Amino acid sequence: MKIYRFALILAGFAALFFGLQRLLTPKYMSGVYDGALIAEYYSETKNHEVIFIGDCEVYENFSPMTLFGEYGITSYIRGGAQQLIWQSYYLLEDTLRYETPEVVVFNVLAMQYGEPQSEAYNRLNLDGMTLSASKLNAVNASLTKGEDALSYIFPILRYHERWQELTPDDLRYFVSRKSAGHNGYLMRNEVKPVTIIPDGAKLANYDFAEVCRVYLDKMRVLCEENGIDFVLVKAPTIYPHWYDEWEAQIESYAETHGLLYVNFLEHIDDAGIDFAADTYDAGLHLNCSGAEKLSRYFGAILTEKFGLSDKRSEPAAAAEYAAKLRDYEAMKTAQRSEFETNGKAVTFTYSKS
Repeated sequence: MKIYRFALILAGFAALFFGLQRLLTPKYMSGVYDGALIAEYYSETKNHEVIFIGDCEVYENFSPMTLFGEYGITSYIRGGAQQLIWQSYYLLEDTLRYETPEVVVFNVLAMQYGEPQSEAYNRLNLDGMTLSASKLNAVNASLTKGEDALSYIFPILRYHERWQELTPDDLRYFVSRKSAGHNGYLMRNEVKPVTIIPDGAKLANYDFAEVCRVYLDKMRVLCEENGIDFVLVKAPTIYPHWYDEWEAQIESYAETHGLLYVNFLEHIDDAGIDFAADTYDAGLHLNCSGAEKLSRYFGAILTEKFGLSDKRSEPAAAAEYAAKLRDYEAMKTAQRSEFETNGKAVTFTYSKS
């Protein structure tokens, strides 16, 4: 009987602990939606031909719904804000626990960062990962001064004082959350055209840090070991500046290892991107119109180079993506209407069909 009572007390304590942790952990259902993207992957059907990994230059510039609608390519973006290259590696490692895609696409802008940048960006990339050796390794590689690795396992250690900042979202999404992304893509439909293209500041050293080279190689080798084609891309955004010296290093690496590398800055006209209409923040990221154009262009390359099959003819995939496309088009209509009415930046979450 004593053991039974002890077990009940222990279960009650655990329920209280994890309940409070879920309440106090940020929900990312308004404002900073980026933090919701990593966790959403785990509830998805794991049947993707293409996995994108990287920073905002993937999750704001490529549309998996367009890739499926135009080519029947199933894809998912495991992207996070200012995702560091070692975080990309461990997210890829984590993804391969669930599925083995035919192609992995990595955006090379992250090569500029050779050390952890900030806890805020760490949280957006790592809090949403499920507990695994990959998450623990990503956390240990990413810690900034003063951070505690244990707080990434038990976030309540980090957010225990957040009770003073609770919002209605914390109660509304306590049990379940809506989706912020569409297969990892964060849609934006505002328009803020490019008016000036800033010159890049001169750097003291243009060589990528050794740690970045090491993790780029680890990603390539991991893909090779799993029979996956590894593709490098540079999104066609005009800021932050992409230096010729960086470009030369990536071109050399791709040539040495026989990888496809596409610098979309060189294909802006080919993709039909118009920076007067296809960006929502003056060239830092593409809006939905620009992302769809880029995805149509890249989808043709993926299909031609890697012979990806058209899943639109498969009943299960067709049914799944019919629902996804309805949600996608509904959000696109809602966002455009909001922007045209109020002229302000707006993003929505949605309930899956």
